[in-house]
Amino acid sequence: MSHEPVIRPMTRNEVDDLVAWAGHEGWNPGVHDAAVFWATDADAFIAAELNGELIGGGAITSYGGEFGFMGFFIVRPEFRGNGFGNTLWHARRDRLIGRLQSGASIGMDGVFDMQAYYARGGFVFSHRDIRYRVEGYVGEPAASGRDGHVVGLGEVPWEVIEAYDRTCFPAPRRTFLRAWIGQPDGLALGLRRNCKFCGYGVIRRCLEGYKIGPLFADDVAAAATLYEELAAFAEGAPVYLDVPANNPPAKELVDRYAMTEVFGCARMYLGPAPQLAHQCIFGVTTFELG
Repeated sequence: MSHEPVIRPMTRNEVDDLVAWAGHEGWNPGVHDAAVFWATDADAFIAAELNGELIGGGAITSYGGEFGFMGFFIVRPEFRGNGFGNTLWHARRDRLIGRLQSGASIGMDGVFDMQAYYARGGFVFSHRDIRYRVEGYVGEPAASGRDGHVVGLGEVPWEVIEAYDRTCFPAPRRTFLRAWIGQPDGLALGLRRNCKFCGYGVIRRCLEGYKIGPLFADDVAAAATLYEELAAFAEGAPVYLDVPANNPPAKELVDRYAMTEVFGCARMYLGPAPQLAHQCIFGVTTFELG
């Protein structure tokens, strides 16, 4: 019997296993995450196998070679403490570096307890991303006053969506966005104000309740209008929003709706931190793919 894991690509069925493990960890993934993530970058999923058994995995997503993201890092509990996770993590990091253009940065959202470990691997802390939860939002959409005209993203030209997304994400991601916006059990909305596109958001069904992400908007008023329309889609189920702590107006949004902090991660980068419109990021897209 081998005492060293084999590091290899994951199969599509194994990605379903990885999502199920994420559920057991309390990460509350979306019910369609596996399909969307696989459609985005099937080569991103890396497995650790020991004696023919899947013991761990994770994603190393490449966005056109311009930006990478490490996420979904899980080792099954019974195999922890034996160095297998260390082997898998470094293999994933090195493989992702090889998938990117020279000098491209890599991002990740790591649990706080692992921040020092990731720092030893070359990642530098940027800010905290905090998950908030609100129970049973049942108000009328835009109850606090509509700020602009809300439209389905299907009514918005792709080049407009992509141009806005590009201000808030480090690289083009058309393949991901098409799958993310069009997934079942979700809703994707944009906001126009004075004939100008000024934000968009997506809500998706998760193992528990719904998550909003991304939530990108010009200002807190636009973000609130989108949030209320999206949260109403959950019809009283719990709603989650992953909020970057480096955007103070996003905390205003959290306070307005009396959301409760339930989880958090450290956003870290290997290489230069991307120059983004942080003031427009009220909710990150996903801890798993960036």
